[in-house]
Amino acid sequence: MTSTRERQRAAARARLEREMAERAAKARKRRQTQAIVGAAAVLVLVVAGSVWLATALGGDDDEQGTTSTTAGFSQCVYNEVPADARSKQIKDVGLPANQQANKGTQTMTIDTNLGPITAKIDRSAVPCTAGSFTHLASKGFFNDTKCHRLVTEGIKVLQCGDPSATGKGWRETDGTGGPSYNLAEENLPTDKRPAYPEGVIAMANSGQPGSTGSQFFIVYGDSPLDPNYTVLGTITGGMDLVKQVAAAGDDKAFAQQAGGGHPKKEVVINKLTMSEIQS
Repeated sequence: MTSTRERQRAAARARLEREMAERAAKARKRRQTQAIVGAAAVLVLVVAGSVWLATALGGDDDEQGTTSTTAGFSQCVYNEVPADARSKQIKDVGLPANQQANKGTQTMTIDTNLGPITAKIDRSAVPCTAGSFTHLASKGFFNDTKCHRLVTEGIKVLQCGDPSATGKGWRETDGTGGPSYNLAEENLPTDKRPAYPEGVIAMANSGQPGSTGSQFFIVYGDSPLDPNYTVLGTITGGMDLVKQVAAAGDDKAFAQQAGGGHPKKEVVINKLTMSEIQS
């Protein structure tokens, strides 16, 4: 009886290893194909006929979600963009650790030229995205960057997180920057109406699975977006600053192809930090 059980377990392990190898091969092939299209591809957020630029390479359904490995931790997948496919707008600060805590909360503090904006992040809902933000923040990834897009009609969002949106003035490439990796979406609000109410901070993506990068958006009015974007957390302070920016309007630079434009009231992220995990 014992030998039979051992044979069954060995066969099960072999099947699992074959499936994992096949998934990895498919993922590598797809990323190579997508790299040809370009690592800094334009991301779009589509709602009521409007699109919204951002940056990432898409992933696939094989790499969605996380799996718990040990109590209190999740195993995350961060898909690296091939070096020869990275644009100048990609900022390489390495990869986060694959194992990330899935318990506790963190406070994100966005120190801007207008004042601080804070958000509460629940690690149990977004262990991999929170781990990514913690890694990027520790490398100064967001420091001295500008929130490059404001949309005042329809989705009501202020978009930030492009490491290449720096210095004076604006460039055509604003909104195409990101880290040297992408990750799967988490905490999709499929059971919420609206999916993205005022006060939510969420992640931009291309509309394809596994295309989350560093760009994020703050929702300053209930938004009719479809529930396809990771809800990172909830704004706990500074929403009045965001509304001041929204009230000042945008320059309509993206009105024809993407909706909205650069905010007329400039928002510069002096520094973005993530607190230690609190139980």
